Amino acid sequence: MTLDLSAPVAGTLAIRRRTEWPFYLSVGVLALAVIAAVFASWVSPYSPSQTDFSTLWQSPSSSHWLGTDQLGRDLLSRIIHGARPSLLGAIALLAVATVLGVLIGVTAAWHRGWVDTALSRVTDVMFAFPGLLFVVLVIAVFDRGQLTSVLGMALAYAPAIAKFTRSIALEEITRPYVDAYRLQGVGGFMLCLRYLLPNLLPTLVGYLVVLFGEGLMSLASLNFLGFGSQPPSSEWGLMVQEGRTGVIQGIVGPALIPGLTIAIVVVATNVVGVRLSDKLAVRK
Repeated sequence: MTLDLSAPVAGTLAIRRRTEWPFYLSVGVLALAVIAAVFASWVSPYSPSQTDFSTLWQSPSSSHWLGTDQLGRDLLSRIIHGARPSLLGAIALLAVATVLGVLIGVTAAWHRGWVDTALSRVTDVMFAFPGLLFVVLVIAVFDRGQLTSVLGMALAYAPAIAKFTRSIALEEITRPYVDAYRLQGVGGFMLCLRYLLPNLLPTLVGYLVVLFGEGLMSLASLNFLGFGSQPPSSEWGLMVQEGRTGVIQGIVGPALIPGLTIAIVVVATNVVGVRLSDKLAVRK
């Protein structure tokens, strides 16, 4: 009697393929958003600012696949062109917040003592303050605009990244290689830069990808409230705000379509971030 070992292996592969499809689908969604952001001028059928007062609030048709808005502008073209400011804003937010958060977190974990206590108290105060309200206060002081909203939101996100970085850095610092490099005379700055940070990256990447989705949604909320991008920008949050007037008239497409676009991209980002975090944690 012989045992057929191929059946369990085939079953395992089938289960793995079934559980992996949301990840690959999400990667495809994000790739499509990036392609739209990079090649918007080549793939969009119309200019995002091209108005046509003879086609106001038009339903989806062969000429306008997603319909038109209150100024007769093609919604599909505006969604495609809106990918660039929406994604770039979230990337810029996350870049600034990551630099500040990682710097604070690693500094606190490395020095400990009063440095750790002081930085922890500062981040605790900032973390306890509602992020959106903090950004509104920043905008009230420095005037509204995309740059102000990105920088303000980056300052609001930095404490969360700092806390997360500090927690994983404290664990990483206890590993033997840190003491070994110290005994070899490697300075603290170079040790953190060349050895500690690269070892933190696998854990940080998944967390930051998920945070990218939250940043995209936060910026869209600010733009919806009128604090960020201003017309005629085709940023997705601003498109939702501009489409509200159609909802009163029973025309939900101009508000619903960009809102769904934001939701789909955020969900895809969360799926990819969680899966990347699991994969990188296994490899570490």
